[in-house]
Amino acid sequence: MSTNNNYIVKDAAGQQMFFAAEENDSCNRMCCGSSRSFTISLTDNSRREVFTLERSLNCSSCCCPCCLQELEVHAPRGKPIGYVTQNWHPCLPKFTILNERRKPVLKIDGQCCMGSCGSQVYFKIKTLDTSSLVGAIFKQPTDIVQERFTNADNYGLQFPVDLDVKIKATVLGACFLIDFMYFEGKPTAPAARRW
Repeated sequence: MSTNNNYIVKDAAGQQMFFAAEENDSCNRMCCGSSRSFTISLTDNSRREVFTLERSLNCSSCCCPCCLQELEVHAPRGKPIGYVTQNWHPCLPKFTILNERRKPVLKIDGQCCMGSCGSQVYFKIKTLDTSSLVGAIFKQPTDIVQERFTNADNYGLQFPVDLDVKIKATVLGACFLIDFMYFEGKPTAPAARRW
C-alpha cells in the first residue's frame, strides 16, 4: 500500500532546512499513482509551515499537450508566490518557472534519457532565452540496493545565491514535480527522500 511521501531538505553543508510532507488520501495515491494531485507542506525545524506546494490532477502523457502539469507554490498557504508549468515537447522534459504574476522567469530543460542505476540525471536551469545556464536540478546516483529496493532518492539543487527567495522556493517546487513525474514509479517501500 502506498503511503504519503516525506522529504528532508538540506543545505550544502548537510544541515536540515525543511521537512516536507505530502498531504493526500489513499484513494488518490492508489488510483492516480504518480500523476496524482497533492499538497506538500514544507516546515522549518520548529515545525512552522514556511510554504506549500499544490499540484492539480492533470494528464501526464507526452501525446496530450492540452493538460500539462502545473505546480503552485504558496507562502503562506493560499497566497501564490510562484508557478512551475510544463512545456509540451514530444521527447524532452521542459518547464517554465513563473513568478507570482505568472510572468516567466526561468526555463528548465531535462535530458531525453533519464539514466539507469548509478547515473546522474540533470535538469538545466536556464535564462528565458535558454542562452545561459544559471543552475541545475540533479538526481544523484544511489547504490544498487537503495535504487532497487526503496523509494528513496537524493537530489541536488544549484542556483545563484542572489536569486529572489520566492523564485528559489519555486525552483525547489520544480524538484518535487520532477520527482513525481519521472521517478515516482519505483518500488513502494516507504522512505524519506533527501534534497
